[in-house]
Amino acid sequence: MAIYLARQGNTKLTGILVLPPKPKKEYQKLPYPEKPMLEAADKIMEESRLLCAQNGILFEKKISFGLAGPAIVKFAKSLNYDIIVIGSRGMSGLKELFLGSVSHYIVHKSPIPVMIIK
Repeated sequence: MAIYLARQGNTKLTGILVLPPKPKKEYQKLPYPEKPMLEAADKIMEESRLLCAQNGILFEKKISFGLAGPAIVKFAKSLNYDIIVIGSRGMSGLKELFLGSVSHYIVHKSPIPVMIIK
């Protein structure tokens, strides 16, 4: 859907992937797997870039660490994006209550229009 919208608006896409924050030292018993996580994130972003290229869309990537919802809203707001397009995993209400939902957070906290794709 994001590619479709970018084609209609003759614009580029920016993909953001937010990795979990490092635990505080007092809670970190095992080494934090930063390098493997960054490599996996880079692979996902490269697949996205190729898919965009196949459809004639420029793709920029952003990989960061933190809480996904706040990081995405802050990033999109700071660069004054027109819309946030995000997927929904379709969690049930009970699971969402206990686990939280990134898309739910973004819909309620973003001053920018949000499109959730199911």
